[in-house]
Amino acid sequence: MSWQAYVDTNLVGTGNVAQAAICGLEGGIWAFSPGFQLHAEEIREIIEGFKNPDSVRASGLHIGNAKYFVIRADDKVIYIKKGNEGACIAKTGKAFLIGTYNEQMQPGKCNVVVEGLADYLISVGY
Repeated sequence: MSWQAYVDTNLVGTGNVAQAAICGLEGGIWAFSPGFQLHAEEIREIIEGFKNPDSVRASGLHIGNAKYFVIRADDKVIYIKKGNEGACIAKTGKAFLIGTYNEQMQPGKCNVVVEGLADYLISVGY
């Protein structure tokens, strides 16, 4: 399966994720849903957040030029929120997945989808 298929089918295709992307831990974007913007500085911020969760808990994260509050952060997962929207960002051995939710979606279901795919990718060596 291609990286784009994981975004289209396993993330956005579930109906529990509004927009998604898969990015390498070296900084490259592997796949993304149409219209979802992640800038190089935002990717670096996320990668640093996994390395130093305390820093993003204090300062928040930026996605698509918008600032989000960090609800949870550790070396495996980061939850962010802004109003009724937010995202789950899950790290694998070689990448991170980000799935957003909107006001019509339940954050917990988004988290389960994103973290479930991350667990699968870890199990197959990614």
